[in-house]
Amino acid sequence: MSDKTFIISGMSCGGCVNGLTRVLTTVPGIEPLKIEVGKAQLRIDDARVSSQTVKDAVARAGFAVTGEV
Repeated sequence: MSDKTFIISGMSCGGCVNGLTRVLTTVPGIEPLKIEVGKAQLRIDDARVSSQTVKDAVARAGFAVTGEV
């Protein structure tokens, strides 16, 4: 398990935060720690989840990962 922070583009409000949180909680191996406009801090099971998995989940919510801190 590792904690990672991703930069997310396209978010502008609390509704965006809620939508992204809902999607991320459905992905096995991802535990949202702190989601805010423009950022998502996640606990990731490295054995089950790749960066591409995170990017795909974020895209399903209507946003894009533009970087990792």
